Amino acid sequence: MMNNIIILLSFLGLLASCKPNKTSQSIKTNKKVIVIGAGVAGLSASKYLKDKRIDVIVLEAQEKIGGRLKTDRSLGISFDEGASWIHGPEGNPITEIAKKSGAKTYLTSDDKVEVFDTDEKSYSEEKLASAEEKFMEVLSDFNGKKDKSFGEVFYKGFPQYKNDKLWTYMLSAFLEFDSGGDIYKLSSKDFYDDETFDGEDIIITNGYDKVADYLAKGIDVKLNTKVTEVNYDAEKVKIKTSKGNFEADYVLITVPLGVLKNKIISFRPELPIKTQKAINSIDMGSVNKFLLVWETAFWDENLQYIGYTPETRGKFNYFMNVKKFANANALMTFTFGDYSIKAEQMSDNEIIEEIMNHLRVIYGKDIPKPIKMLRTKWNTNPYTFGSYSFATNGVRTKEYEVFEEPIDDKLFFAGEHTIREYRGTVHGAYLSGIREAKKITEIIQK
Repeated sequence: MMNNIIILLSFLGLLASCKPNKTSQSIKTNKKVIVIGAGVAGLSASKYLKDKRIDVIVLEAQEKIGGRLKTDRSLGISFDEGASWIHGPEGNPITEIAKKSGAKTYLTSDDKVEVFDTDEKSYSEEKLASAEEKFMEVLSDFNGKKDKSFGEVFYKGFPQYKNDKLWTYMLSAFLEFDSGGDIYKLSSKDFYDDETFDGEDIIITNGYDKVADYLAKGIDVKLNTKVTEVNYDAEKVKIKTSKGNFEADYVLITVPLGVLKNKIISFRPELPIKTQKAINSIDMGSVNKFLLVWETAFWDENLQYIGYTPETRGKFNYFMNVKKFANANALMTFTFGDYSIKAEQMSDNEIIEEIMNHLRVIYGKDIPKPIKMLRTKWNTNPYTFGSYSFATNGVRTKEYEVFEEPIDDKLFFAGEHTIREYRGTVHGAYLSGIREAKKITEIIQK
């Protein structure tokens, strides 16, 4: 009971410290802040600082803002390549921002699902319910080890599920999707030690980029400006970019963890050992999306989700019926974990054929091929090198907290990979940006 109270107080304290103060007064200062990266973390921090009348500019390598919020409308559907859902909308700061931005949302009910086996038969509701109940029971009682991956510990403890396709499906479509990591790379100790908001997940139907657009209003963002070096050896921080040099008193680095891991930006002097260790230790997961459009729908339009239990883990095992909330005959499917990395090397035709092989088992050999497809390749994307961070095997998630420590009170870090409690989420990125903006503000006020 006492532990629960401590966790609750800690949780409330985090929200209070990260919530922008609407009545806060502006600060008189000639100090300048540069934010590297115009994703949600960078934009939320910049908005906070600008509201304080602090001079801030954002340097963004891409031709667009939003980072991993990226909406493709080329097929007449708002296909969000990155974030799609607001996870736990009750009390979630993104919920209110989405409303203000004009984003439309839809409750995607997880209960409206039918799961099919490779023998063309669907699993009974009773079997699904029983399996999911057991699955959640196993996860809640899971006793992992620091040096053993989730996959290793799980199959050692439950060898009976090694060749059970329904359990393979749940481990993939539930755990790998949620955490971002392949179960053989996922920590068996800290895989679910993060926090969540209440309420059923809702999906944004007209583009998550509206959230980024809202946050960016009035912010000085310099696009197509690739940062190559950050030199914090002197009083002022000097930044080299593809568009010339910049200088600031404080620099907030919000690029994805994958960019830091690949050393796209060099630091002078080199980052502290513990910071570099955290960068090297935590991994980026791979989750990719595939949107397919047909002339006519051949699936059960009442379903929200369609599951499939193939032999290969992470392989097009989960389909979302986009027709439920969009005027289109479309399905969206996914790849997870190591298979997701492999699939990025496949051609569009190969991808379509693999997806169709699964759908033909469910709906028959005569179903039509899609007329269009959109896909993502987050693992090889040079601006991310992965989808989102996850609790990596062999690493305790306290490594996430290393990024909360400013370097010489000049370098700061924000992003979904810097907030253990809400890692891998849009609201995590948002809250981390506010957290660091508050630190910079406090230092300026000293």
